[in-house]
Amino acid sequence: MALRHAVLAALLDEELSGYQLTKAFDLGVANFWHAQPQQLYAELTRLEQDGLVTGREVVQETRPNKRLFRVTDAGLAELEHFTALAAKPSFIRDDLLVKVQAADHVDTETLIARLTERSEFAQAKIDLFGRLLQSMRGDRTEEEFLRHGERIGPYLTCLRGLAFEHGNRDWCERTAAVLRERKAAHARN
Repeated sequence: MALRHAVLAALLDEELSGYQLTKAFDLGVANFWHAQPQQLYAELTRLEQDGLVTGREVVQETRPNKRLFRVTDAGLAELEHFTALAAKPSFIRDDLLVKVQAADHVDTETLIARLTERSEFAQAKIDLFGRLLQSMRGDRTEEEFLRHGERIGPYLTCLRGLAFEHGNRDWCERTAAVLRERKAAHARN
């Protein structure tokens, strides 16, 4: 998947400025695609040059003018084409796993501290996803929303992000516990 597809998908619901797009990425898209703000601005420029989004300038009296972007018919066709392609399998590329791979040869307390930090980060994301899901479905139950919700795509990707962070938190907590137990057992021997 290219960044362009993630940007096009983020612009499906409404016109967004580059700044608003970076916020949308932080909240909703970041669970499946990470991009720096400068990457997003550059991609918006390319998408506009390719005719996949259109931008319009909004004059603001007390602030600098801003550009709002929306997906064009060509952009929607690009997403349709992208959706029809076979999905590539995902893979894990995580520096924390490299650190754990070296667990037998590095300071256990430092490694446990890194695992604890990651677990806390995952919990914060779990809390965020919970709030986002609640916001999307309103006063409906999840099952009602899944059957009758207006825009189901963002909800489903948010559910995947929630499951991903639950897995991260649980693995970090278990791994830290194993390392603590092993350290205590070695100290007793």
